Parts: sequence; C-alpha cells; structure tokens
Amino acid sequence: MKMAKTLVGIFSLVALMVITGCQQPTIDELRTQNRLQQERISSLENELTQCSVNLQQCQKDKEMLAGQGSADLQAKNALIAALEADLEKKKALIAQMQAQLLQSGAPLPPELNLRLQEFAKTSDMITFDESTGMLKFKSDLLFDLGSDKVAASAQDALRQLAAIMKTPEAAGFDMVIVGHTDDVPIKKPSTLQAHPTNWHLSVHRSISVLNALTATGIAPERMAVKGYGEYRPVEPNKPNKGGNAANRRVEIFIVPSTR
Repeated sequence: MKMAKTLVGIFSLVALMVITGCQQPTIDELRTQNRLQQERISSLENELTQCSVNLQQCQKDKEMLAGQGSADLQAKNALIAALEADLEKKKALIAQMQAQLLQSGAPLPPELNLRLQEFAKTSDMITFDESTGMLKFKSDLLFDLGSDKVAASAQDALRQLAAIMKTPEAAGFDMVIVGHTDDVPIKKPSTLQAHPTNWHLSVHRSISVLNALTATGIAPERMAVKGYGEYRPVEPNKPNKGGNAANRRVEIFIVPSTR
C-alpha cells in the first residue's frame, strides 16, 4: 500500500510537469518538487529498513526450521524470496529518485549561472554543466593520492565557490557534494586504516570539501554529502582494477533549497 502511494505521488509529479509543458519552473516550484522528492525518498528508506528487519527475522525463523522439511519451511523460503525481491525493488527506486533529485536539470538564475561559468574557467580542475547545475572537480588536483585532505592548491578554488554561494542570487540554493573514486583497491596500510574501502574514501573526501566550505562561512545546513565509491564511473576503468583518472572526482550539485 505504501509503495502504491509512493508511485501515485511520482506519477502526479510527472503529470504536473507535463501540464506545465516547456515552461521553466520557478524557484519556489523547484523547491517544492525537491522537498516532495526528498520526502518520498525518506519514506522509501524507512520502508527499506523495515523490510530488512523482516527479512532478518525470517532468516532466523528459517534456521530454526532447518532440517525439518516441513511446509512451514517452504512457506518461509517463499516469504524470504518475496522480501528479497521487494528489497531490491525499493533499492532501485531509491537510487533512481536520488539520481533524478541530483540531476534534475534545474535552471539556475542567469546571474548565478554566469558566475559559475566564469568560475569554471579559472582552473583546469573544474568543469561546469549548466544543464544540471553541476560543478565537477578532478580529485587528483583536489587531494593527494589516497588522501581526504584538501590540497592547499585547491583551497582557493573552494573559497571562490563559497563567495559565489554567498551572493544574493545564490541565496535560494544549496549544495550536494558527491565523491567518486576509480576501481583501484586501497592497499597502503595507513590509508586502509583511515579509509577501509573506496566507498569510505569517496564519502570522507565529500566531508572534507564540506568542512572547507564551512570554514569560509557557508552554513552547514546548506550542504549535504554523498559518496558512490567506484560504482558510478563516467568512463570505463582499465582492466584488472586498473582505474581511470576521469572517475576520480568530486561533483557539487547546486540545487534549490528545500528549507
């Protein structure tokens, strides 16, 4: 029932977009859409947690029935299979909705868009996609290899970005900071201790960027962090965990505030 209500909400949002046609939504409309999307994601995540709890309980019940060859065991196996399928569906839907939230193609105000375009021209480590409001930073220039400490050479770029986000035209927008790595495994013992996996490293790097921006005076409530590790490459990695520099990056999405 909850899933049905969620899907109805999604279809309602799509219908609203169709009705409005090609007209660009206002900032308030974008803010409302993002808030509704985030609420749906939170609801789905709660359902996902409950589904996981139910699955764990069923697996425990199955262990107690093991070896009995009873009809109860067959029923429990069927229930576990259904719960696992539901779990995967929820995970896929959450991932899809999160991607739509980050890459909604939300138009930025012309003044803010121009500022970000000019900012991207100041450094070879930055690119800007105005269709998605995304700034992309090359991790090799933001951080030392295997480190989550922002390089001194990159601090100035983050200060410039913070200055832009403090302007009046950026007041209605927040930042979502997303870390990515390539597929080269972490092997150095000291690095493994701080970052057990590439997933940890990607999140820790996002947090470091957040901390650097917070230090410039950007309010923490205007920022969120994510990390996808090696799982969302923009180009194929080399064979045998050979990596690819293009996949080592930090993306910052400028999104309408939901506050």
